[in-house]
Amino acid sequence: MLIPIFQVDAFAGAPFRGNPAAVCPLDKWLKNETLQAIAAENNLAETAYYVRRNDRYDLRWFTPTVEMDLCGHATIATAYVILELRRETESSRIVFDSLSGELVVTRDGDLFTLDFPSRPAVKCPEDAALFKALGSRPSEFLRSGDCFCVFDNEEQVRALAPDMGKLMAVDCRGVIVTAPGNDCDFVSRFFAPRAGIPEDPVTGSAHTTLIPYWSHKLGKKKLFARQISQRGGELWCQDRGERVGIGGRAVKYLEGQITVPPN
Repeated sequence: MLIPIFQVDAFAGAPFRGNPAAVCPLDKWLKNETLQAIAAENNLAETAYYVRRNDRYDLRWFTPTVEMDLCGHATIATAYVILELRRETESSRIVFDSLSGELVVTRDGDLFTLDFPSRPAVKCPEDAALFKALGSRPSEFLRSGDCFCVFDNEEQVRALAPDMGKLMAVDCRGVIVTAPGNDCDFVSRFFAPRAGIPEDPVTGSAHTTLIPYWSHKLGKKKLFARQISQRGGELWCQDRGERVGIGGRAVKYLEGQITVPPN
């Protein structure tokens, strides 16, 4: 069985930046074991699969080890494949159905903007094991679906070199670290070794927590952010109350076919 595959750098204006995602259009869903095996073979932070259903699309995301309930960069990559590479519709708006409910992506020129649910973080007891794994103590600690660590400045976030073995033992899906930015509203990094991703280059889903935090902190609804991983990425953000807007650009890296056993 031949399946189309695209690799797209999301939250990036040029190749070799942002976060690479594989996107596989499907005529119908394959077995979960096959979807997971393809994602493991791709060995990218996320592989997205979609099935068109009339004027909507069913969308799922897999890391090399697990299925995720929400992924920003692979959703932007999927919208880019549908609208720019395959030109499946003339609309500038795509509606996805996912494990996180209905997700909308709109296109304005070369900017693709996600409409995602907001996931504010809340105060919680400190986690000494996490701080030891990070090698640094944040000035503020909260939780959403992930651990959320706030530092005083960008330099502290850049300097972090977590012990991934110790981080694997911490009871949380992923760790968001953030601080005010030098040339942007805020910066972040994201670590998720339990999901097979030691450090994610650019994490759209983390911004469902970052945006409400920094919107409240800075007193503004529209923000510009950078994720300061080695590859780096840029995000145009908006606090919409119960939803957030997360905008980014995308570029194609490769296009081809993969061969998988019959389903």
